[in-house]
Amino acid sequence: MIFSALMLLLSSRLEAAAAAQLTLVPEALTVLRGDEAQLTCSASSPGWTVMVWLLNGQVLLTISNQSGVLPSVDPSVSAKRLSEDSWTFILRNTTRLHQGRVTCDLQGIGRKTAQLFVQEKGGVEILGEDRLVFSGQPALFQCQAAGWFPRPHLSWQVNSREPGDYNVSAGPADDGDFTASSSLRLTAATSSRVDCLASVSALAQPLRASVKLTVVTEVLQEGCSVALAVVASLFALLLLLLICIGALFCYRRRRQAKLRSEDATRSSQSGGRTGSVAGATEGNVNPGFSGEGPTDEPNSRHILTGPGGRMDVSTFPKVPDVVSSSSLSLHARHQDQDQDQDQDQDQDQDQSEEGSKNVRRITTV
Repeated sequence: MIFSALMLLLSSRLEAAAAAQLTLVPEALTVLRGDEAQLTCSASSPGWTVMVWLLNGQVLLTISNQSGVLPSVDPSVSAKRLSEDSWTFILRNTTRLHQGRVTCDLQGIGRKTAQLFVQEKGGVEILGEDRLVFSGQPALFQCQAAGWFPRPHLSWQVNSREPGDYNVSAGPADDGDFTASSSLRLTAATSSRVDCLASVSALAQPLRASVKLTVVTEVLQEGCSVALAVVASLFALLLLLLICIGALFCYRRRRQAKLRSEDATRSSQSGGRTGSVAGATEGNVNPGFSGEGPTDEPNSRHILTGPGGRMDVSTFPKVPDVVSSSSLSLHARHQDQDQDQDQDQDQDQDQSEEGSKNVRRITTV
């Protein structure tokens, strides 16, 4: 009995001495998934030969005091030497499978164990968009955080200040992550920015989602009434200006339509007068008209047969087929001359009948 007690006391003293010769820092380490985990193991005595690193009882890395780091089958682990008897163990691309106990075993001296925690960062959002409410009316906000491990901490801020009351509920999802939700009810007083924050201990800064709360107040103050009156006056002036522009535009369109109508009426009246002048020449003999040959010659020649079979050639000036209204007087003058010519021809014909030796005279106008 006494021998067993002595052996237990000796063993505890040896362990205490070994613990004094070996340190492992930090004793607890929390990292986010994908980050590096670094732990440092140091020996106060240079008498060690091999340092072994284990994760949850499984050997990951071996370090020789003389040769250094020995080759490892896991590419995500490595070590760097800080001093002759101090080494830092590095675990890259951490996942939740790496969470557990990390042990530094110093052969012949002792071992130390630390805890490694791996957390996951999810997302956070406020359901809905910016809010517009009347002053004094309640406003409800809902926040949801999904894909976190472990359970995230949710909180609210209104203009960077924490509000009074809000509720939070959370639960695990099917994939092992956690989902949390929270509701905040406010009585609208002033326009504010509302933030929902989600975080875990390994996160340096919490994730936040923000929306704007715009509060609309009724126009009761005199200054607001004056501003409203000014705005209404400006709106009325603008409306009057638009009406004037529209009326001017309509007047110009009607004026242009009226001018076009008057031009069309003048054109139709001018055409009617031309037709009437042309009709006034119907039934009169035009001595200068020829049904054969070109009509653009200045004079037309006709062969007349007198008594006794004598042929005389007479030349007549060309008379246009259509007489315009501006040349109506000239045409009347030509008609008078043609009548005089006919009278002279009748007289010459009478004289030619009196004697066969007389020659008929034709006057060219």
